Amino acid sequence: MNDGHPKRVEDYTNANLFLILMNLLWIFGVIWTHWGLFPVLVLAVALNHVITRAGVVRARRMLADAPRAAGANLQDGGR
Repeated sequence: MNDGHPKRVEDYTNANLFLILMNLLWIFGVIWTHWGLFPVLVLAVALNHVITRAGVVRARRMLADAPRAAGANLQDGGR
């Protein structure tokens, strides 16, 4: 019978990151052949900035949520 516990799933993070890399390479190649190297460099810098900002926002949210999670344990008597 079903014991209610889901089975462990495989981690596809590396495969997904590799596919993202491959897609970026061919997209950059198409842009390079149509408009040159400068737009590729601008797009790469823009993507780097967006990824960096997303990491900063994620870290801020994690820090902001940490006291709330700790406070929740204190409010219910530590149960």
